[in-house]
Amino acid sequence: MIPKVTREIVDLGDGRTISIETGKLAKQADGSVVVRMGDAMLLATAVSARTANPGVDFLPLTVDYREKFAAAGRFPGGFFKREARPSDSEILTMRLVDRVLRPLFPDDYHAETQVMIQLMSHDENVMPDALAGLAASAALAVSDIPFYNLISEVRVGRVNGKLVINPSKAELEQSDIDMMIGASADSVCMVEGEMKEISEAEMVEAIKFAHEAIKAQIVAQEKLRAALGSPAYREYEGEKEDEAVYAKVKAAAYEKYYAIAQEASAKSERGEKFALVKEEVKALYTEEEYAENADLAELVSKYNYKVQKTAVRNVILEKGIRLDGRKTTEIRPIWCEVDYLPSAHGSAIFTRGETQALATVTLGTSREANVIDLPSEQGEERFYLHYNFPPFSTGEAKPLRGTSRREVGHGNLAQRALKNMIPADCPYTIRVVSEVLESNGSSSMATVCSGTLALMDAGVQMVKPVSGIAMGLITDGEKFAVLSDILGDEDHLGDMDFKVTGTADGITACQMDIKIEGLRYDIMEQALEQARDGRLHILGKITETIAQPNATVKPKAPKIVKFSIPKDYIGAIIGPGGKNIQALQADTETTIVITEVGDFGEIELLGTNQAGMDKAFASIQNQVFAPVEGETYKVKVTKVLDFGAVVEFVPGKDSLLHVSEWDWKRTEKISDFVKEGDVLEVKYLGLDPKTRKPKVSRKALLPRPPREDKKPEDNQKKENPQG
Repeated sequence: MIPKVTREIVDLGDGRTISIETGKLAKQADGSVVVRMGDAMLLATAVSARTANPGVDFLPLTVDYREKFAAAGRFPGGFFKREARPSDSEILTMRLVDRVLRPLFPDDYHAETQVMIQLMSHDENVMPDALAGLAASAALAVSDIPFYNLISEVRVGRVNGKLVINPSKAELEQSDIDMMIGASADSVCMVEGEMKEISEAEMVEAIKFAHEAIKAQIVAQEKLRAALGSPAYREYEGEKEDEAVYAKVKAAAYEKYYAIAQEASAKSERGEKFALVKEEVKALYTEEEYAENADLAELVSKYNYKVQKTAVRNVILEKGIRLDGRKTTEIRPIWCEVDYLPSAHGSAIFTRGETQALATVTLGTSREANVIDLPSEQGEERFYLHYNFPPFSTGEAKPLRGTSRREVGHGNLAQRALKNMIPADCPYTIRVVSEVLESNGSSSMATVCSGTLALMDAGVQMVKPVSGIAMGLITDGEKFAVLSDILGDEDHLGDMDFKVTGTADGITACQMDIKIEGLRYDIMEQALEQARDGRLHILGKITETIAQPNATVKPKAPKIVKFSIPKDYIGAIIGPGGKNIQALQADTETTIVITEVGDFGEIELLGTNQAGMDKAFASIQNQVFAPVEGETYKVKVTKVLDFGAVVEFVPGKDSLLHVSEWDWKRTEKISDFVKEGDVLEVKYLGLDPKTRKPKVSRKALLPRPPREDKKPEDNQKKENPQG
């Protein structure tokens, strides 16, 4: 049976289109679509269980994004030749989609839900991650899963001052903005990206531009759903409610939570007090009552959290007091320290309130670059940052199960914040590692700050220092409060998490997640301006600690020298099986990396011992030395013979200075004039036509004596050769 395909087209307005079709593939999924732009094709499916698992009080949503190597006509790397665990790039795309979808499901929908997106065909001119959000939402749109508020995502760039939707990779290289924006028709839900020091107004302009493009993509999804007959949303069993229980919990706990929230206490002290109130709430009912009503314990716990959240939010909205006593615009106390770790190439501690990050910098050669091998991208990163969030940072004991998606996401944000401030001519590969040692909100922004400090401590000549701040929002729909430098509790209980990083002159990266519908642009603009003030305050603390990058790298850090040699000499320097270069590295305690580029070998010479580096450099220069015909050189006499002297340009490169080339006058024995060890100046005459050996001359540098006048009889012979 030939499948019936339903298709909608989105016109991007510049000759490019995006098609969304359903009905051909993966029809056993609750919803499936194929999104195509150019030759790029993504398959997205959505499946959700009919009922929620007992005891689940949240949405167990899984978003998965994978790029198949066959999509680009390539084989997977590695031994098994099979796609394995997701790459960091795929994880970042999963997070982008998840962060937009999750808040827009009904609050009481708790059925296991899985959205899977896979790149099936790749186009070099299309970046597939910009289509993943559209594909996910469209798969939900054609299903009966109760996802009522459709969304989409686009990438926005700015090339030569012009904003562009879903730019190509080539265009993005010329762009000073790379932002992903996710939104519903009514409001922006998610922003993430990097910029080259743009202003707050320019950022808002780019977001508004992206939102207009998103609205058109949502209209296309609505048309697609309508063309299918607007499938009825499935019925589901929502959360159980009991107004009497809620009233009893609120009466017992609201005032107590309100009082604690305005006491200005530390995280641990506040947590203990909240826990005591929670125990009192549990004690409102007897064991018999809990046994008789299986849902009672769950209801009490849910309402207790709701009351606590309401009380904390109301304290902020009504009194302008935050959990730790700060005003809404106030930044927590900051202290910084650099050069903390004696053996690291660069290190720094940044502490803001109860959040602390220890950053280290390691310098290396191109051999240490982070290799990217994906169907949609191949290349290397010469600057990269890793973020670690151990459980002890929040006072917890948990098993370590590898790098989490959150760690990948936070590390990437900090990397993007800093990378454009690394000078283009920096010779090193740089790895920054942030260890979060304490966390009470905004550890990713502490990572940006500690990373800046550690880079400057390492002697990396940053263009400008970078700082970061996380902004929050509390609103009841009418009143609102924008919070600078949010706590962990303010993040969990609030309506927005807006991270902004930048220099004194502009924004370098941002990440915004909105947990409510309908964020107004005026609130966003206020948050950005407030973030700028906070960012500059933090930047001042950073520059108080270290005003500018150290002039040189540390004694234990490697120095690096880069130079080129003709590629014909690469084999001789490396030697059979690498024998020569390995021996030279061992002898000089250096690392030598040779990369063939065109007609040259690009050499990176790395070491901590200057004498060893000088020796290695001289050895390589000696091997590639080739005298230029007509040039003058200082040479050393290494051997004296009857018919001349052996002279050395550099070790291993010598020539014979024949006795006839010593002087214009006849010279019988050159040993009368030179001895071993003497240094002479000679002119290189090129290869001797007969012997094909290098030929040098001393007399060529001496004034030629005048020729003697000819005798009269010689002239007569010339005029009358017969005599």
